[in-house]
Amino acid sequence: MTRALMIQGTGSDVGKSLLVAGLARAFTRRGLTVRPFKPQNMSNNAAVTADGGEIGRAQALQARAARVAPSVHMNPVLLKPQSEVGAQVVVQGRMIGTARAREYQAWKPRLMASVLDSFERLRGEADIVLVEGAGSPAEVNLRQGDIANMGFARATGTPVVLVGDIDRGGVIASLVGTQAVLEPDDAAMIRGFIVNRFRGDPTLFADGMTLIAARTGWSPFGLVPFFPDAGRLPPEDAVALDAPQARRDGAVPLIAVLRFPHIANFDDLDPLRQEPGVAVTFLAPGEPVPAEADLIILPGSKTTIDDLECLRAEGWDIDIRAHLRRGRRVLGLCGGYQMLGRSIADPQGIEGAPRDRPGLGLLDVETVMTGEKRLVAATGTTLADGAPFSGYEMHIGDTTGPDTARPLLRFADGRVDGAVSGDGLVTGTYVHGLFADDRQRAAWLARLGAGPGLTRYEAGIEEVLDRFADHLEAHLDCDGLLRLR
Repeated sequence: MTRALMIQGTGSDVGKSLLVAGLARAFTRRGLTVRPFKPQNMSNNAAVTADGGEIGRAQALQARAARVAPSVHMNPVLLKPQSEVGAQVVVQGRMIGTARAREYQAWKPRLMASVLDSFERLRGEADIVLVEGAGSPAEVNLRQGDIANMGFARATGTPVVLVGDIDRGGVIASLVGTQAVLEPDDAAMIRGFIVNRFRGDPTLFADGMTLIAARTGWSPFGLVPFFPDAGRLPPEDAVALDAPQARRDGAVPLIAVLRFPHIANFDDLDPLRQEPGVAVTFLAPGEPVPAEADLIILPGSKTTIDDLECLRAEGWDIDIRAHLRRGRRVLGLCGGYQMLGRSIADPQGIEGAPRDRPGLGLLDVETVMTGEKRLVAATGTTLADGAPFSGYEMHIGDTTGPDTARPLLRFADGRVDGAVSGDGLVTGTYVHGLFADDRQRAAWLARLGAGPGLTRYEAGIEEVLDRFADHLEAHLDCDGLLRLR
């Protein structure tokens, strides 16, 4: 029978996603056929799959680590938050509805059937399935009907390894305390533990590893030192944007990104953030747009009208107009593109209550939200300079108007996309991942008066995955993990 191993965590953001990616690359290099799997994910950073659906960005990275195309079955339930208490529910790649948090609890039993169906499909094509849990099994108030952690592990008989993050402190209490609050049958599914993100002399924590093992009866599978280049891999959660942003003195250009409350697919900006000669700053509410900014980017949004209203409440619309008067550029990506037009209408209430709002009026276009979501990979070139791109479309809404007669992109199939203002300063497009192609990114930097790009972005991701796999092979008992049944 195909092996399966589940990586759960003592909390969110303890490194589960990256550990699964690293193990996927390590085991793939050993000649195993690996499939990543996450029963339930919550993220507004999503990826388009080859089979025309969407999954969490982390599972797309894990698929890449395993050297396979991403599939909707790698993340059968994806929750895309639209508010503090509600989210769109995507099942096997397609949105089936919107649910408030309490309503969603009642949905879980029927969603388990889709979870198990997808899991069995992956087991049928792999030597090992690496399963990532969500949040923490210690959230025992959510245990009833659980499909993300112990509910899934128990239903499938999948052994669990629990990860604790020493960098945030209290890792001994987190690991031992998790066992203390679990029901005995759930705790019995955990076969071992990993302590992640250690800094300093590892011998100083040897007694800590021994203590955890003695208190829990779990096998210690390793102490993983902090891996600095983890930040070069595409993040999934907006919590990554909370990390301090280093301002590079003298970096030109300066790119200001508006951090909306419901920002989505912000990994679009990762290739720019990694350019050594470029400064990218994400502006939180309350922060004005720097007067010296060369480019303002309005990123994707899960609830475009709500985020547009936030933009106005923060006074960013005033900053954008002042920026344009200085002859500087503005780029809107997906939801940000929709905001740049004259109006946005949501007559069916797809992103909340039915409504329509005036846009910023910086592009002569208007958008109507439609019920069908476009999910498709996209390749082509920019019309102005022929620079190639490779990305994806993931949007609800049709945008039309005079400025679409000046499109930004031409797809490989001949279609065009986007709009450019008459003076050339304001641009919008529905394509995500635009900057990942080194040549496309270099063209944008040239427009901003910067030198050519220096980062080999896609090749760099492969290099980091390989080095992280080396890192895990050196510090984890990977043979022991493979022996778990």
